[in-house]
Amino acid sequence: MGVSHPSPKEVAVLRVVLIALVVFATIYALVDCLQTDRRLVRIMPKTVWLLAVLVPVLGPVFWLVAGRSDARGGPGPASRGPGRRPPGPRGPMGPDDDPDFLRKL
Repeated sequence: MGVSHPSPKEVAVLRVVLIALVVFATIYALVDCLQTDRRLVRIMPKTVWLLAVLVPVLGPVFWLVAGRSDARGGPGPASRGPGRRPPGPRGPMGPDDDPDFLRKL
């Protein structure tokens, strides 16, 4: 039993997909770095991060793992997800939960 090798067409498709993933990750990290407030950038100055994310594969990965802070003004990961509600006053969710609406029926 011999080992089958991928055809040249399969290799070409795999290369295109990998290149597209690298380009997408680089663009995503670059835009994310540009939009991140300077006070939330960690380890290096923002201008250095902008240059670092242009390094294929490693730059975007390092930015997403170590460069940005999780403090983005929104709820943290612990307060997200199904069944979890942000703290604070809760109003009626729908008309059938609103006592004033039900009294008017």
